[in-house]
Amino acid sequence: MELDFGPAVHEFRQELRDWLADHLVGEFAEHRGVGGPTDGAAWEVRLAWDRELSAGNWLGVGWPREYGGRGLGLVEEIVFEYEYARADAPYRATGNALDLLGPMLLKAGSEAQRKRFLPSILAVEELWGQGFSEPGAGSDLASVRTRATLDGDQWVIDGQKVWTSFGLHADWLYVLTRTDPDSHRHRGLTMLLVPARQPGVEIRPIRNLAGQDEFAEVFLSGARTGADLVVGEVGEGWRTAMATLGIERGTTLLPQQLGFEREAEALVELARRRGALDDPMLRGRIVDAWISVRIMRTTNLRTIGELTTGRAPGAQATTAKLYASTRHQHLGHLAMELAGPAAQIVGEDYGLDRRQRSFLLSLAETIYGGSSEIQRNIIGEQLLGLPKDPRP
Repeated sequence: MELDFGPAVHEFRQELRDWLADHLVGEFAEHRGVGGPTDGAAWEVRLAWDRELSAGNWLGVGWPREYGGRGLGLVEEIVFEYEYARADAPYRATGNALDLLGPMLLKAGSEAQRKRFLPSILAVEELWGQGFSEPGAGSDLASVRTRATLDGDQWVIDGQKVWTSFGLHADWLYVLTRTDPDSHRHRGLTMLLVPARQPGVEIRPIRNLAGQDEFAEVFLSGARTGADLVVGEVGEGWRTAMATLGIERGTTLLPQQLGFEREAEALVELARRRGALDDPMLRGRIVDAWISVRIMRTTNLRTIGELTTGRAPGAQATTAKLYASTRHQHLGHLAMELAGPAAQIVGEDYGLDRRQRSFLLSLAETIYGGSSEIQRNIIGEQLLGLPKDPRP
């Protein structure tokens, strides 16, 4: 897949390619492709790599210059993400703040909040965690029960959050809270920026199938934050949260696309080594997996075309997450089957190879970012106009 937006971005693309060739070396090159949205592997190396990117002014290429960005446009942002994935660079440790919080502040934050937080994100001085999901409110965010009460010039927060990606490393949390105790569902919610390093905030790791603790649960017991650290308006946190999730669902699939294609190519090579292509049933399943990543490519290109011409993305932008997560799991299952007994053998200290880690972590893809069940409801109700599920 080659993205060609004409001569306007050729210079930018070449500058980026040259920089990556010069800097993606040594320890960074040894960790090509390491990490992911739910993969905390080689955290310190990835953090050092982010600081290298920051020094080269490659973080926030589309953010305004007054906050430390390059002030470039959407096309350059897309080219950056594509070339970054094409180089198989380490997954950015600051992705949560760069991909979600930063755009949210640019869209709904106050000028004081932008000046306070955006430069420190781009300088890799402060790390962020997302406080959305709760034990009783995962994909159904409108059911959050974490409470925030105004006490003078501070909010006092009590509740519990879960599935906070890289929460153990967070200096700050952006937390969806209920500020109107009499409110119901999405009404009366408020988005707060909360310092994580304070009494009243306890962060505990959650270990996943791959033996990593990139997820965390957060206990808030009288935690405090300033009254001026509301993003958007008090009581309008649902709108702010939905804008954030829209950013997440609209930008995360492009870098993953090339990763899926690499896995499909590795699958074909593994099948050749194992002689599996002689089996017509297996060959058909391998071809199906190969086709699925090409469909993802076509879908991504269609969405990119719409975004760069100023049009709202079509229905494929809503179905893309469901398709990509389920097909990636199928790809992983097939890879494990072709690997045979080797797929069940781990190294020292439960060490996993790249294929094993990708398969295990893919099992969460149909849950995080909106479960497949919720995605199907959205597709059925919003795209197809089907009746809504009854609520008790």
